[in-house]
Amino acid sequence: MLFRGFNLGIEFAGGTVSELRIPAAAGAVGEGALRSAMEGAGYEGTVVTRIGTPEERDFSVSLKRSQAEERDLSVNVESLLNQALGTEVEVRRVESIGPRVGSELRTAAAQALLISWGCILLYIWFRFDLRYAPGAVAALIHDVLITAGVFVLLGWEFNLQVLAALLVVIGYSLNDTIVIYDRIRENLEVRGTTHLEDVVNQSINQTLSRTLLTSLTTLIVVVAMVALGGPVLRGFAVALLIGVVIGTYSTIYVASALLIFLERRYGSVTAAR
Repeated sequence: MLFRGFNLGIEFAGGTVSELRIPAAAGAVGEGALRSAMEGAGYEGTVVTRIGTPEERDFSVSLKRSQAEERDLSVNVESLLNQALGTEVEVRRVESIGPRVGSELRTAAAQALLISWGCILLYIWFRFDLRYAPGAVAALIHDVLITAGVFVLLGWEFNLQVLAALLVVIGYSLNDTIVIYDRIRENLEVRGTTHLEDVVNQSINQTLSRTLLTSLTTLIVVVAMVALGGPVLRGFAVALLIGVVIGTYSTIYVASALLIFLERRYGSVTAAR
C-alpha cells in the first residue's frame, strides 16, 4: 500500500461515466468489443460493464480523469464508438466526477472506517471490558488491511463497492468476535483468570463449529456472487470473499490472543456491567 498505492476507481480518482445503448443494427456487441474500441483509440484501462440483461444492450463506460486530461478533456465516447461500430450509439447518461469530489470521497471513506472502529471500541468497552476492546478492533483493522492489500498487490480497482464490502466485513467479523468474547466471559466467571489461556482455548473450541458453519454458508453465497454476479458485482463479491476468510481466523488468532496478552500484562479482566 505504501509503495505501490491503490488503483483507485473513478469515484476516488475522478473521471467520466457514460451509459450507452447499442442499437441492434450493430450486431452482437459485448464488453470486449467496446473495451477494444476505446483502448484502440489510446484509452487504456477503460472499464466497460454491461447494465441489465443482454437484450437491453446497455453498457457503462468509465474513463478516469487523468486519462481524459491527457487529451485536454476532449474525450467523445459517442463519436468514437459510432465510428468503431458503424452505427449510432445512444448516450443515455453522462456523469463526471472531478478530482476535488474524488478527494472528498477518499476522505469520507477513511472517516467511515475510523468512525466504525471507534464506535466498536466504545461498544466492546461498555459491553465487556476495556481489555476486550483492543483485540476486537485490532482484528477488524487486520481484516481491512489484508483485504485491501490483496487488491493493491494484484492491481485490482478499488472503488465504492470495495469500500462497502470492507464495511460489511467489519460487521461480519465483529459478530464472530462478540460470540467468542461472550463465551470467554461466561467461562471466566466460573473458572477465573488463573488459567486464562485454557479458558480462552476452551471458549474457542466451544464456538468453533458455529464459527466455521457460519463462514461456510456465507462463503457459498459469496462464491455464487463471484461466479454469477458479473463484472458489476465482482469487486464487491471478491472483497467479501477475501474478508470472510480472513475474518474467520482473525477472530481466533488475533482478537483472542491480544485479550490474553493485555490480561497478563495489565491485570484481571473485569466482568461486564
